Amino acid sequence: MSILDHSIKDIHELLHKKEISVSDLVDQSMKRINEVDGKVQAFLTVDEENARAKAKELDGKLGDNLLFGIPAGIKDNIVTKNLRTTCASKMLENFDPIYDATVMEKLNQQNTVTIGKLNMDEFAMGSTTETSAFKITRNPWDLDRVPGGSSGGSAAAVASGQVPFALGTDTGGSIRQPASFCGVVGMKPTYGRVSRFGLVAFASSLDQAGPITKTVEDNALILQTIAGLDRNDSTTVNKEVPNYVAGLTGDIKGLKIAVPKEYLGEGVSEASRESVLAALKVLEGLGATWEEVSLPHSQYGVATYYLLASSEASANLARFDGVRYGYRTPNPKNLMELYKKSRSEGFGDEVKRRIMLGTFALSSGFYDAYYKKAQQVRTLIKQDFDDVFSKYDVIIGPTTPTPAYKIGEVVHDVVTMYMRDLLTIPVNLAGLPGISVPCGFTEGLPLGLQIIGKHFDEQTIYRVAHAYEQATNFHQQKPQL
Repeated sequence: MSILDHSIKDIHELLHKKEISVSDLVDQSMKRINEVDGKVQAFLTVDEENARAKAKELDGKLGDNLLFGIPAGIKDNIVTKNLRTTCASKMLENFDPIYDATVMEKLNQQNTVTIGKLNMDEFAMGSTTETSAFKITRNPWDLDRVPGGSSGGSAAAVASGQVPFALGTDTGGSIRQPASFCGVVGMKPTYGRVSRFGLVAFASSLDQAGPITKTVEDNALILQTIAGLDRNDSTTVNKEVPNYVAGLTGDIKGLKIAVPKEYLGEGVSEASRESVLAALKVLEGLGATWEEVSLPHSQYGVATYYLLASSEASANLARFDGVRYGYRTPNPKNLMELYKKSRSEGFGDEVKRRIMLGTFALSSGFYDAYYKKAQQVRTLIKQDFDDVFSKYDVIIGPTTPTPAYKIGEVVHDVVTMYMRDLLTIPVNLAGLPGISVPCGFTEGLPLGLQIIGKHFDEQTIYRVAHAYEQATNFHQQKPQL
């Protein structure tokens, strides 16, 4: 068993007893990357020289905080000072930032060791990591299958034991869905809980950074480290960040669970449905109760999401124009050609598709019919959640309707394609927190349980997820690479 397969708390104890050094941890991470990343393809950049230098510097010290010396992988749309940040796009192929994102500053203050940057769908647009301009990341449980996306590299790196934890980002399910596909724990925090400063924007009203880990306790530890008010991000909220780890009591007696009928309906595979019902039985055994409810407007979630996210993307990605930074076409004849060619050559097909959709939705004559209408429906979706949360503590359902699918596979079942997004997108539209935890296997592939909570109530989500995790052993299973 590798040192990196232990929990963060256990690794910290080994460091404290001086049974291992930070350099040992980095050695193990590099060794594992050399062994398996040729198959998994999770990393875009491995920063071995700086990681070893930082480890050597920390070896002579003793940090009290639990994250001291812990290796980390970072999704490649989170800005890292002097470490290439590409968003998996030709547009930013050679971009070396001059500052750190706030989440990186917070990790650096705890003396974590950044191992490198992780593959993703280009500019976080996709759900398979197949739209990356550089490589296709593979699922460690089956190398012929996708790891999910857009944080596919982050989930695959943790699942394959290359790093104990990674940061991902979630705009419509991009932490939870790959966590489900790869059999790890992924948390999308409440909108405003974690700073977006230094996160390359896709859709500013939906994006949130969050942790991907092997266990719920590790996840809680990372979130309480990166969360909090940030003067550089006016959308962060001035609310005290609880000690999430201390709240993992295992006690969920009297907890009220809502199970939306829409989340177990047509398009959800029998295996996913059965795994959720089995999980509910486990939670019942721990003293919780559950009832079926309805979220009637969730059926409009996918259309609403694609209009709003694409509209915000078209505005956010206007900055990549070949003038200030990023890819620039060689030898343009004039300014208009510079703009056109730089963008058409620098962006991939999926990104261009969403920019065009968003530009259309925001254009004169169509704004009211599309963008404004989508914002109104978004309010109705949020109200559905508010109504349910007035009577229940958490909402539970599958994270994804099926396990991971094959690379290059086009699912011809339109209903399943629809459900794939329906289960995760409404959480982002309403700004709610949600977690995916392993809850079973089908044909050797992991399935995820999604637990959704009230605004800024990550504490309850973690408590439920941890109680469930402790009563099962799905999180202890590892892919055989």
